[in-house]
Amino acid sequence: MATVETDVLVVGSGPAGASMALALSRYGIDNIVITRYGNLAAEPRAHITNQRTMEIFRDLGVEQQVRAQATPQHLIGTTTYCTSLAGAELGRVRSWGNEPLVQAAHELASPSRICDMPQYLLEPVLVDAAVAGGSKVRMETEYLGHTQDSDGVEVRVRDRLRGDEYTIRARYLYGADGGRSLVAKNSQLPMTGRSGVAGSMNIVFRADLSQYVAHRPSVLYWMLQPGSTVGGLGMGTIRMVRPWNLWMAMWGYDIEQGAPELSESYTREIVRDLVGDPELDVEIVQSSAWTVNHESADVYSAGRVFCGGDAVHRHPPSNGLGSNTSVQDSYNLAWKFAHVLRGTASPALLESYTAERAPIGRQVVDRANQSIADTSWIFEALQAGAATDADQVRSAIESLRETTPEAEKRRRELREAIAFKTYEFNAHGVELNQRYRSNAVVPDEQGGADPLDSASDTELHHLPCTAPGAHLPHAWLTAAGREMSTLDIGGSGRFALLTGLGGELWQDAAETVAERLGVRIEVAVIGPGCRYEDPYGDWARILEDDGLGEPGALLVRPDNFVCYRTTGLPADAGSVLADVVAQVLGRA
Repeated sequence: MATVETDVLVVGSGPAGASMALALSRYGIDNIVITRYGNLAAEPRAHITNQRTMEIFRDLGVEQQVRAQATPQHLIGTTTYCTSLAGAELGRVRSWGNEPLVQAAHELASPSRICDMPQYLLEPVLVDAAVAGGSKVRMETEYLGHTQDSDGVEVRVRDRLRGDEYTIRARYLYGADGGRSLVAKNSQLPMTGRSGVAGSMNIVFRADLSQYVAHRPSVLYWMLQPGSTVGGLGMGTIRMVRPWNLWMAMWGYDIEQGAPELSESYTREIVRDLVGDPELDVEIVQSSAWTVNHESADVYSAGRVFCGGDAVHRHPPSNGLGSNTSVQDSYNLAWKFAHVLRGTASPALLESYTAERAPIGRQVVDRANQSIADTSWIFEALQAGAATDADQVRSAIESLRETTPEAEKRRRELREAIAFKTYEFNAHGVELNQRYRSNAVVPDEQGGADPLDSASDTELHHLPCTAPGAHLPHAWLTAAGREMSTLDIGGSGRFALLTGLGGELWQDAAETVAERLGVRIEVAVIGPGCRYEDPYGDWARILEDDGLGEPGALLVRPDNFVCYRTTGLPADAGSVLADVVAQVLGRA
């Protein structure tokens, strides 16, 4: 059989693989996606979709399709701690941007809203859009191994329907094949951390739980169940998949003893105990066991082979960061692939992928595991220590209603322990404060200040900044009679340069860059009477806070990260801009 050829071969059709294919198809890059499975995700899996990822979907043209199927922000944010859905409530956390002050911060930070989009609904949106743009998707096609040379990668695959093997030759290989990635394993990417930290099980079920949740709509309900008949003392979770009759229960198991047999009677008993209704009409849809991991790759590539998503960062679902980080990995790399394959960038540009994304992967893995550890504070507030004595925990819960000084102290400590979980459910800074340090970012010559350097809490609070390496801040502008975000100026695989009145000559500089380097730069002059106007003055205030004058400029990469800024208009702006773009693209 003849060898199949493509520019980029993507292994895996999950959030990382599908978003890579969609971005490449939008940029006009030939790509093939293979997956060993005969269908897309059938399980809910990942679900929280944060603002940064929705901004990516906005740029890739699928934001509206995602919003149309997702559960909106206002229905997912009353995270509740209780003994069971029908039992005593211990407290709540306003989550996912639904606390009033946090909601205001969300609206100021982005044109896009957080939502809950289960993976089995998200994957078809991304894959369909990728195919419509030109991606070729091959189901039932298994990656077997690869070799590479100076010009490309030879990938052996098996057609699982026919049973035969053949070769796909690609300029680059992208491994997005999940937490047991063969691409990462075969590439010998060094991993740091530990796998198999704990055991957990997912039980997808159908049941009408509206009587228990209508007054407190949320995506997550946490049950503290001392002495549960099906699992011992622990914390279980019921997650809303679709309101309000499709759910997923999560319950732990002792990893040393191995996963239990997930019989229908066993899983039904877990669900009924977590709900607190022994007669609940439950339909078990599916169940599976999995392990909690705490590991990430130190390097994301080997030669012409790159990996993203769970292949390089593996962690529990805490903070809802998994699929978001996966999509963002692909978005970071896709525009770099496009410029290198077109010849407008040096392959050296691809070295920035590890430099920029590996630190984010480590942060996400640490944060997700820390959120699990922080749950122990709830047990400690109930004076349960390691939570080994079921009767002690049960007695502590019952004592919360007493009028003694000890009970008052316990109530206060429990409130504080539950409120501290805002670091899991409202970590706006973890989601948006990413900073890139690489050769694809030109540092300020004057070493401009970054608010992250002096902030007291960078995990909870988003700190918009125009410093090189930061994400371009959002502000609402008007253009041609319609409202648009600063983030809408760039994207679509192109660079953007934002300037103000007096900076019109940057347009000539951009034309110089196009002539010398073959790279298009969208120039936006923002000010009264210009094509882009700042009616609320929000953009002007952002620039003033960062000490930038109107004739200065921000150069923004195709992924909407600032890669260069200047406070004024150089006399030789064309040469300066050309040198900067060449440096970013590895052509200096």
